[in-house]
Amino acid sequence: MSFIKPFLKWPGGKFKLLERIRNRLDSGKRLVEPFVGSGAVFLNAGFKKYLLADTNPDLINLYLQVQQNDADFDKYCQRFFTPENNCEARYYYFREEFNRTKDVRYKSALFLYLNRHCYNGLCRYNSKHEFNTPFGRYKKPYFPTKELDAFHQASKSAKFIHASFVDTMKKARKGDVVYCDPPYVPLSKTACFTDYFSGGFAWKEQIELAEWAGKLARKGIPVIISNHNTDNTRALYKDAGAETERFMVRRTISCDTRNRGKVEELLAVFQ
Repeated sequence: MSFIKPFLKWPGGKFKLLERIRNRLDSGKRLVEPFVGSGAVFLNAGFKKYLLADTNPDLINLYLQVQQNDADFDKYCQRFFTPENNCEARYYYFREEFNRTKDVRYKSALFLYLNRHCYNGLCRYNSKHEFNTPFGRYKKPYFPTKELDAFHQASKSAKFIHASFVDTMKKARKGDVVYCDPPYVPLSKTACFTDYFSGGFAWKEQIELAEWAGKLARKGIPVIISNHNTDNTRALYKDAGAETERFMVRRTISCDTRNRGKVEELLAVFQ
């Protein structure tokens, strides 16, 4: 089976795990994703409707531009993908532009440019909420025309919202299925820290997410959560009433480029 690829590069994205995740998604009228990320799951889930949320307003604004503008926005974004713009000086100029502009369309186009030109597609912000991922040094960054069009078509049945996972899960109703791909717990104390957007995602948020998953499951709304397989996550999800499935996944990004082997992940299923 061929799957639709997201138009964004996204470390930790679920494209390679789609078959496994789809097998765990019960049939329902609407898929709810409190951590939409690259959109890999929604693009290939086969539901009639979607509620897709994220705490990163830049990501949601980009998705709204793609949803609403189609070919016009595609052409606008292509203007930034030139040989002249594929160098450090231009990259850091556009990164600064991205961090200070209030123009949503311009900022969204720059988000796509930065994603395809930055190091490994990493979406990272500093304490001032400024995008600070360094230049990636790629010979010819790919412009995802085909993927943008596929996203536009799929997004016709989706609603995008800028919201926390709690506010999003409060909107879940009977007949929905909820898939959560939160920031993963670190595998070690020395694991790289990357602040995806604001406030981070600490252990207390992991606990709150599991509690909400259990609460929805008791209302007849199934919830699936992805995470690293650790003693803490297994105990957390077991106590919250989930069954877990463990499997190995090849690491795609690491602080140590020599240490990109396989790590163990899990799916926690609440139903």
